[in-house]
Amino acid sequence: MNQVIELLRSHRSIRKFTDEPVSSEQLEQILLAGQAASTSSFLQVTSVIRITDRAIREKLVECSGGQKWVAQAPEFLVWCADFKRHKTIAPEAMLGFSEQLLIGAVDTAIMAENALIAAESMGLGGLFVGGIRNQPQAVTDLLALPEHVIPLFGMCIGVPAQDPTLRPRLPLSLVLHENRYNADLDKETLAGYDQQVHDYYEQRLGANKVMTWSEQISAILSKEARPFMKAYLQKQGFDLK
Repeated sequence: MNQVIELLRSHRSIRKFTDEPVSSEQLEQILLAGQAASTSSFLQVTSVIRITDRAIREKLVECSGGQKWVAQAPEFLVWCADFKRHKTIAPEAMLGFSEQLLIGAVDTAIMAENALIAAESMGLGGLFVGGIRNQPQAVTDLLALPEHVIPLFGMCIGVPAQDPTLRPRLPLSLVLHENRYNADLDKETLAGYDQQVHDYYEQRLGANKVMTWSEQISAILSKEARPFMKAYLQKQGFDLK
């Protein structure tokens, strides 16, 4: 296993940071590494908003459901899918297609993952914060996002002040298919993974959250998932056709 693979496989979400700042040189290199990621048709549909205003940080904590690390991390970035730039350059641009929404989400996620890996290679740590989509309109208003720009997620970056254990991932045999999709789920393998996740939660959180992975996804997917999102996306000029 080489150093790159070892770095990738050692990823942990970091929620506690020291007070040590991320230097401007580090941040620049992190974002340049992000920009080096693949981009569909060379459209480059991502904008990143660095949040340095403490008042805005605190409001984003509220928008994200009380995730205090949004305010505490040395750096907090909001990653946006951005077609406004393209509309400005080419007023005749035909926007609002569902495919463009997919391009914006995929390209931005790829760029952000590149950036986080770059940060981790420097000894920093970070966390993706999808919770900003709890109140997308409030975030849009707070950051003055125009039509054709949507906030997808936030990212905390800083020097880790914790060393969490690795969260076990699904066995590769449940993820990898060959030539066609295999709908016959290996229940024995899944049961083994469920026990592994149960043990992980028991060791990490004690009695506060002891459940299997199957129980966790059942709890998450048995309730509405931000049902306001479609109307918000359409208001911002996405997913209209």
